[in-house]
Amino acid sequence: MPTYNDVAIVLRTHKLGEHDRIVTLLTRGRGKVRAVAKGIRRTKSKFGSRLEPAMIVQVQCYEGRNLDTVTQAELVAAYGHHIAQDYGAYTAAAAMLETAERLCEDGEQQIQQFNLLAGGLAALASSAHESGLVLDSYLLRAVAIAGWAPTFDRCAGCGDPGPHRAFNLASGGAVCSSCRTPGSGAPRPDTFLLLGALLAADWDVADASAPEVRNEATGLVAAYVQWHLERGVRSLRLVDRTPTVVPEGVRQ
Repeated sequence: MPTYNDVAIVLRTHKLGEHDRIVTLLTRGRGKVRAVAKGIRRTKSKFGSRLEPAMIVQVQCYEGRNLDTVTQAELVAAYGHHIAQDYGAYTAAAAMLETAERLCEDGEQQIQQFNLLAGGLAALASSAHESGLVLDSYLLRAVAIAGWAPTFDRCAGCGDPGPHRAFNLASGGAVCSSCRTPGSGAPRPDTFLLLGALLAADWDVADASAPEVRNEATGLVAAYVQWHLERGVRSLRLVDRTPTVVPEGVRQ
């Protein structure tokens, strides 16, 4: 069977039999891959703790009919170890990994998604920014890469320049008074500024935002992502924060 080498982020693992695990990887070159790591649960496993969620590894696998098999894994970045030391960062990483797994099911945009997730995990591991801001920025940019880019500085319906006072999930972001439909929210003006900053990775603006603005943005980001994924992201329920605004009909 053909073998291949690639850099991969470990998204998820689950047990297989007595000693093995199935590892879900987001690779730079092949997109999402599911592979068996044989003997990984043994005390003397050659893989050690390298194939744990949020780790970045250089893997060698050989292709199988249904599942590939990991034959070698060398550590590139031990983000998972550092992230696990902080509960807020840990829950944010879990939501990011789950979202990446959902968005990469079709194998498209894998390089962009890989680079974005790697950068987000690095930010969490280094505590470069508050973990909730890193998560929200990642979520907005990930769905934008997937083709659902929201707009916050102009009307998502007619394109009229903002600022606007209404937000509508189905429309794709901010909406003017003419395009506003029933069920639209009315966030603070500063919330729109923060959302735009998170989408653009403008950390000067994001880091200076007030707690109540961050909470409101959190609810809108979670709702927007889950609306377009058409199902809930279970890990968001564990994130160490309480959003104040979640539009009606969207479960977090």
